[in-house]
Amino acid sequence: MILKVKNISEIGGVVKAPPSKSYSHRAVILASLAEGTSKLYDMLYSEDTLSSIRVCKALGAKINRTDDYLEVIGTGGKLHNSSAEPIDLANSGTTLRLMTSVSSLSDNEVTLTGDDSLQTRPMGLLMDALLPLGVETSSLKDNDKAPILIKPGYAGGETNIMGNVSSQFISSILISAPLSKKGVRLYVLPEFKSKPYVNMTLDIMRKFGVKTLKGYYLKHENCDKEYQGCRIDEFLVRKQNYVACDYTVEGDYSSASYLLALIAINGGKAKIKNLFRDSKQGDKFILDILQKMGATIIRGEDYVEIASEGNLKAIDVDLSNAPDLLITVAVLAAMAEGTTNITGVAHARVKETDRIDTTCRELEKLGCKLTEMEDGMSITGGVNSGVVDSHGDHRLAMAFSLIGLNHDIEITNGEVFDVSFPNFIEAMAELGFELELKNE
Repeated sequence: MILKVKNISEIGGVVKAPPSKSYSHRAVILASLAEGTSKLYDMLYSEDTLSSIRVCKALGAKINRTDDYLEVIGTGGKLHNSSAEPIDLANSGTTLRLMTSVSSLSDNEVTLTGDDSLQTRPMGLLMDALLPLGVETSSLKDNDKAPILIKPGYAGGETNIMGNVSSQFISSILISAPLSKKGVRLYVLPEFKSKPYVNMTLDIMRKFGVKTLKGYYLKHENCDKEYQGCRIDEFLVRKQNYVACDYTVEGDYSSASYLLALIAINGGKAKIKNLFRDSKQGDKFILDILQKMGATIIRGEDYVEIASEGNLKAIDVDLSNAPDLLITVAVLAAMAEGTTNITGVAHARVKETDRIDTTCRELEKLGCKLTEMEDGMSITGGVNSGVVDSHGDHRLAMAFSLIGLNHDIEITNGEVFDVSFPNFIEAMAELGFELELKNE
């Protein structure tokens, strides 16, 4: 379907940020591994998080959605695969990565698969890191990609993994580690990208009763401690159990980035509720970015206020710890005055799409002057009207819709925002930006 602007009224107002996708995934998985009954409030029910719910049910958790919360009766870490067929995770890369380790806790084999896009995601680094822990996995197409067969058994021990490809590989090992037979010592080799996502994992593990010890050391005695290229991070997770709890999912800064960028580009004022000042989310960095580009930001305890004149200026920005902001920042750059340099996001090439490539290609369709780099892009402000394709990427569809503030734009395959932000159209309308989906 085609996503396009229907009407623009006075931009601004008050809106609630949607629940965090990252925390929603982790909450249902940890509740499913816990002993007892958890109540998860303000869960995000999107295509991706429903994949996590589906696989947790298949592995033995009893999950019931009520009007007020998601009730999860946990397995106490004793999983059993009730599915005779491969478990379909649709397009959820997060579910695939997190559940590859967790599935080894089942007492029988588990096969995880998904759509064509999911079957392009590289999994070899995680599979290799699991092997020293006694976890046997195999790619059924023999290409280190889904479908992935996971055999039962998780002994634990020591392993290491590169930190510059996907933080979800690290989170996957950490989440499953306390239920291994002897615990896990994990070394993350430099450079450690997207570290805030791992901090989110440790945060929610702590809420469900699991403690993790962490430290680091430098490969060479004469290294400066600020030189990340020589820093090896270490995590120790001893054998222990998850404990059920009542948990409320906070708002999602990456999804809120579209709401905030709307005001920044157009001008106006807005209050975005359910965004917490002390959040562990790396995508909170969007607030610093918008300030540097010229917007005024007020950080409340559980809200963010933004005001803008709509005159954005170019900046240099390293997104190594917030790669999900890439497309939002690219669109902001295309609407700003001057040349913005975005770096640190080579790992964005293995997301739903190669996000560096697809973002550059679609901006070029709109006449934007840019230079693609291995780890980012350089964008000079200025775009025209036109038609772009989302490439099935929810973040591209939502971010590029903002260009419709000043130009006629149509986004094919525009319905994909359901992956992470099902009420995207409604939320934008609350701020005066009315979008619609039409058949192609």
